[in-house]
Amino acid sequence: MSPRSIAPLAAAVLLASVTLAGCSGDDGVGEVPVTPTRTASDGVSPSGGATASPAPRSAEVPALDVEVVAKGFEHGWDIGFLPDGRALVTERPGRISIVSGLREGATRTTVEADLDDLFVSGEGGLMGMVVHPDFATSRLFTTCQTHQENGQPKDVRLVTWKLSADGTSAQKWRDLLTGLPISTGRHSGCRPTIAPGAVNDSGEDELFVGTGDVAQADVPQSRTSLGGKVLRLDLETGFPLSGNPFFSLEGERERYVYSYGHRNIQGVAVQPGTGAIYTAEHGPSNNDEVNLITAGGNYGWDPSRKGMVDEYDESVPMTDLELYPDAVPAVWQSGERTQAICGAAFLEGDQWGALDGALVITALKGSKLLVLTLADDGSVEQVAVPQETDGPFGRMRAARLGPDGALYVTTTNGDDDQLLRITPRA
Repeated sequence: MSPRSIAPLAAAVLLASVTLAGCSGDDGVGEVPVTPTRTASDGVSPSGGATASPAPRSAEVPALDVEVVAKGFEHGWDIGFLPDGRALVTERPGRISIVSGLREGATRTTVEADLDDLFVSGEGGLMGMVVHPDFATSRLFTTCQTHQENGQPKDVRLVTWKLSADGTSAQKWRDLLTGLPISTGRHSGCRPTIAPGAVNDSGEDELFVGTGDVAQADVPQSRTSLGGKVLRLDLETGFPLSGNPFFSLEGERERYVYSYGHRNIQGVAVQPGTGAIYTAEHGPSNNDEVNLITAGGNYGWDPSRKGMVDEYDESVPMTDLELYPDAVPAVWQSGERTQAICGAAFLEGDQWGALDGALVITALKGSKLLVLTLADDGSVEQVAVPQETDGPFGRMRAARLGPDGALYVTTTNGDDDQLLRITPRA
């Protein structure tokens, strides 16, 4: 397939006066119009935390090219880049693929791995992934996956694997973290992302994991549950990191919690230069959210209404400032209908021009990329939709910036899904 040209984004900038397309529900397929997306100019308050401008911006917005790197995936969930120029892709039904390269014409090969204990149901299965920074010597990567025992769902867990020297097989190295809640597979989360030591106070690589509330009413507000949270842990040991906001408390699980009150986090991205953590989160029938994460912050989702109801009440606000006046507002919400936003990644490099420092969000039901330009205080100034990614590739899930500075995205239509490479046109 030849690279597809994309018209300059300047004409596609979406401010509060422009309507996006979207639909209700978490992970459905339909499409209906929605009211305008919110930006910093129409009342969505930033949650603070960013201390510097994301990146210098040029005066011109570049046109983009999209090429299909490889095909034949089934619900590609995440992407991990290897030092030799290949990439791993996790696929939700229970397959790890290795891609021979990062340009058009690459081939997909199945990695032999024992995934018999994978619980595949609804939104659950083989999900997020990170390749360890020391992969060149350790050959380790970690996945987030739903787990079953005796045919019954047990938990969501982080599993570390070791890839064989020839890349044809992978063996389980260890269970890094177990005990994340599970139900029928709904709202399973689960996106891990590494915060490099160069952009945080600790000087060590940190693992942030966005999780789902598994559609259980009491989970998001309970700090003794690992669901509906952002977790922060050591990638090598699986232990919670000592700087976590509740680390000094007695509860073992509470020590992992970095933020809580989330519904179903699908994307986690680390802002270059500041180390700020942004998440992309599914709303119920309205208000998908992009959040700027504050340590110890409560993000206000509580379908139990502080325990006043037993059922999973999805009519409550995504950020309930009436029940939780100190809850952290989102930096962006989708409005009256959801886009089912998913993967999140920052663009970085002079080649991106005015998009250098922008936050890219994929949309499942919206079948598009959303490009968020951030202000210095972390709020969203404007949202753009690249014309050529607005529909033709269908549902889009993973978003990761590659070692070559290109943006890589997976489709998740379930039928011959693709790995896409998106670059500014030279």
